[in-house]
Amino acid sequence: MSLPLSARLRAPIDARWAAMPLIARGVTLVSLGSFGLVLMAALAKYLGQRLPPFEILFFRSAVGFICALWVFRADLMEPLRTKRPGAHFFRGLVGAGGNACFFWTITHMMLADSLALQFSRPLWMIPLALCFLSEVVGFRRVAVAVVGFAGILLYARPFTEGFDPNAIVGAFGGLFAALVMLAIKNLQTSESTRVIMFYYAFWNAFFAALPAAFTWIAPTGHELALLALIGVTGMGGQALITHGLSMGDATALAPLDYARVIYAAVLGWLLFGETPGPWSFAGMGLIMAASLYLVVTERRRKPVPGAPAKA
Repeated sequence: MSLPLSARLRAPIDARWAAMPLIARGVTLVSLGSFGLVLMAALAKYLGQRLPPFEILFFRSAVGFICALWVFRADLMEPLRTKRPGAHFFRGLVGAGGNACFFWTITHMMLADSLALQFSRPLWMIPLALCFLSEVVGFRRVAVAVVGFAGILLYARPFTEGFDPNAIVGAFGGLFAALVMLAIKNLQTSESTRVIMFYYAFWNAFFAALPAAFTWIAPTGHELALLALIGVTGMGGQALITHGLSMGDATALAPLDYARVIYAAVLGWLLFGETPGPWSFAGMGLIMAASLYLVVTERRRKPVPGAPAKA
């Protein structure tokens, strides 16, 4: 019995993929996932010229929720048996806040700038660890975080005529994203990953629906197709990055995700004629360098059980 045509066409690709070293597969997946998320952001920016950001966010979240429902098609009651609805609600609330900030900056700032501000999340982990986790983070990591926050100020320029409050919105998006990471770490002690993702998608769609209803503009058929594509590229990009990071040394692969800013700069120039100025490049450089340092050093640390984490 001959194989279906699709299987025959896929066989050489599968064989070549299987022959690749694991780290090469990780690099490929993380790179493709990063580009997918930038493509999602570019589509959101394009649609944001007519549609409100909360409406775009609603469609992005709704597609994610539909995908989450499909995962539980064999037992739709499974996520309802959670014992921590309050923790899921908090994670969904801060996640919705972070996504709202991100989509706002996408539609109100240059594409590369909005992506760079999104990577301020590791900077916020330092004050959060000091205030709520009682961690000893070390002088060096605190100093690096301060440098990164200086990059945010370069974007916002609060003491000049070029003050851009949208940069502050982007920085708060990084804070919300850091809170999401803390909430996930807490939930992972008792909840499965797919249940966490289910409630995250549900609460994001719920919170996005409220402001979207007040600012709703009926999308055209063309816009509906692009809104669906935003949901697919967003979910697919995140899945590729997550799977790719599991296929090799995360310390080596994580910096590849920062290529999103480069992709965003190229797409912003090609699609929207955006050219970042000196203030943008300076802020971008400080945020990216500081965040990347914190991410890499955090992954390299190996705390002794029972001892406080050190820089």
